[in-house]
Amino acid sequence: MQNEYKYVIGLMSGTSLDGLDLVYVKFNQKNYKDFQILKGATRSYTAYWKGTLQHAIHKSKEQLDRIHIEYGELLGEMTNEFIKEHNISNVDFIASHGHTVFHQPDKGITLQIGDGQKLADVTNCKVICDFRTQDVELKGQGAPLVPIGDELLFSEYDYCLNLGGFANVSFKKNGKRIAFDICPVNIVMNHYTKKIGLEYDEGGKIAATGKINEELLKELNSLAFYKKNPPKSLGLEWVQQIVFPIINNLETDVPTILRTFVTHAAEQIGKIFDTSEKVLTTGGGTYNSFLMKEIERCSNKKIKMADAGIIEFKEALIFAFLGVLKDNNEINCLSSVTGAIKDHSSGKCFIPKT
Repeated sequence: MQNEYKYVIGLMSGTSLDGLDLVYVKFNQKNYKDFQILKGATRSYTAYWKGTLQHAIHKSKEQLDRIHIEYGELLGEMTNEFIKEHNISNVDFIASHGHTVFHQPDKGITLQIGDGQKLADVTNCKVICDFRTQDVELKGQGAPLVPIGDELLFSEYDYCLNLGGFANVSFKKNGKRIAFDICPVNIVMNHYTKKIGLEYDEGGKIAATGKINEELLKELNSLAFYKKNPPKSLGLEWVQQIVFPIINNLETDVPTILRTFVTHAAEQIGKIFDTSEKVLTTGGGTYNSFLMKEIERCSNKKIKMADAGIIEFKEALIFAFLGVLKDNNEINCLSSVTGAIKDHSSGKCFIPKT
């Protein structure tokens, strides 16, 4: 029966500014593990939008209000192109993460731009978005949100590790799903590769040529965040205010910075796993083979990569799934993960204006 399935387009823009991930997913409503990524694509941002998103944190409220609407329009245009290119005819709704500008849950602040109403109007599709705000209002971290997908779509794995702008992990402990940000990854490494004219360090080749700055490594490993208990999450502000100044004060050679930071990230990630457990690893960082080798060395564990479609589009897939749960008025935010006062169904719905 047709109504057993929901057909959803999921949109995800990550902190590393690689571009917009789009997925077209079919979900069996009677068995969520029965899903299929029908189409997937990543659309790069223009230099204008990359700069705008990168510097949005410094804009005034009036400027952000304007960018919020303009970015919603851009998401709509990119989604329309995706629909046209793949001849997609059946879409129940679009689920959009938006792009995170601020994330300071301890101050009750989180902002993902990409106006839902504008996105709905441009695509003439129902839109579900703004998944983090309600959780922060309920005293939660508003992040990470992916673990509900780990719980319901990928339960055969003991750990789900994502290596994107930040590394985050999710696992079951004492019958509850636990998840948290571990450390920055691509958000830091890409920042320094740009200083030598590259978007990223392909395969970790530059990092592999560098030396470890032991003083820098010690400073990074001693950051207070790593001593905190979950729930905990990281944002761009923390990296800009804490991590970059430490690195810039102690090292200027880019290969050395990259080598030291890969070791730092691998050591923080390696602490998480028990050697016997099965790990699903996703996100762009999985293509950094040097980082993966370092994680294996630090965790004393062979880590298997997921299929390419899951590696590249897992977050967009899960935001599509968060939309399905919201549309069915089911829980999509776990208090055990975010620290909110209760489990809840988060997200806002927008209908195209006729």
